[in-house]
Amino acid sequence: MDKKQEEKLKFYAKEIERNNKIKKEVYENYNIKRGLRNKNGTGVLVGVTQVGDVSGYKIIDGKKIPSRGELYYRGYPLTEIVEDIERDKRLGFEEIIYLLLFSKLANEDELKSFKSILVEERALADGFFEDIILKVPGSDIMNKMMRSMLALYTYDKNPDGTDALNVLSQSLSLISKIPILAVYSYQVKIHNFDKKSLIIHNPDDRLTIAENILQMLRNDQAYEKVEAEILDLMLIIHAEHGGGNNSAFATHVVSSSGTDTYSAIAAGLASLKGPKHGGANLKVSKMLKDIRENVDDLDDRSKIKAYLEKILDKKAFDKKGLIYGLGHAVYTLSDPRAILLKKKARELSIIKGREEDFHFIENVEKIGKDLISQRQNRPYPPCANVDLYSGFVYDMLKIPEELYLPMFAIARTVGWSAHRLEQIQDEKIIRPAYKSLNDRRDYLPLRERK
Repeated sequence: MDKKQEEKLKFYAKEIERNNKIKKEVYENYNIKRGLRNKNGTGVLVGVTQVGDVSGYKIIDGKKIPSRGELYYRGYPLTEIVEDIERDKRLGFEEIIYLLLFSKLANEDELKSFKSILVEERALADGFFEDIILKVPGSDIMNKMMRSMLALYTYDKNPDGTDALNVLSQSLSLISKIPILAVYSYQVKIHNFDKKSLIIHNPDDRLTIAENILQMLRNDQAYEKVEAEILDLMLIIHAEHGGGNNSAFATHVVSSSGTDTYSAIAAGLASLKGPKHGGANLKVSKMLKDIRENVDDLDDRSKIKAYLEKILDKKAFDKKGLIYGLGHAVYTLSDPRAILLKKKARELSIIKGREEDFHFIENVEKIGKDLISQRQNRPYPPCANVDLYSGFVYDMLKIPEELYLPMFAIARTVGWSAHRLEQIQDEKIIRPAYKSLNDRRDYLPLRERK
């Protein structure tokens, strides 16, 4: 493109911005719930689901009352599920897959049989790695995963079938394969773009999903049990978060059109890639790195406070005025996922000799909460959300930043699959209304235009 064409495009871009900007009061005049959010911050009720439930407040006499955060998988409290799994020191992500898909807790025989199905569905078709992943590398793992997801359509004998049996079969296949797609896409990326050796490990049929991610990712395939346990926890707490989050809702909307499973899950991936939805854990990591680089004594709480004030004043970091990792759209007093993860992060930091780093993040949490409460005159401080400690945990597990979001996607594919299986039972397409703001204009033939 030459300079003249570039200037023309810049002109058109400005025209687009000018012609498409809608003032806030327009939404208010038509009583439109912008972003499908009510004035009190609650979500507009647009559907029902039996998959998961997120509870962070109560509505009493029309008022939003803060409450302790709860997350339910098929009606079961996530906290109780995790406590039972940790008590037995077992890896439980496969149990969560079973629960979210089939709405029941698996017994030992059911779980053993189910795990064998996941293992059987794990293998990629002959030539898939070479033709789809290796030959066309991508610098962004999420985009590469979307491409691979859509390519799997061509390897399916009945890709467009939307009956429950076919969609379940496809869902189990994708849930089993997506960890491999993520890890292999990363290995090919660092080989082609970072000029590192290409090392590919096959999944081990004897291992769980969490264990396989670690052994496939590491050159020596070695990992500690505690590492597998905390990665398993990460997968569990990210597997589902209700029907109203952006990617789950996108999956519902796309599935309601009657499209295929591969397209629907790719839509979930596309939504999750957006920085307003899935990219928060990486944003937290970058913010914490920025604080470390600009505060000369991380043991001095007053210096951390001073820099956090600069962040809130839009004078530091990304100048957005946000302390990432604090606050949530639904949770008010606490995020149950953050509580569970913080506990394990503390334990792992002791084992890995990273206690100072843990205490630094904890100080950012405590000081940040106080600052936001004071500045916004809030009756309660914002809660730490799951993203505050996620990046730190991934770093201790030696999982590279490029895979932070794909790890989220690996887990959430389970929730998307459950929501899709629910949505295909409803024959109604999701089709809301939009108000047109254009005045009626008289058409002008081309020969009369100036």
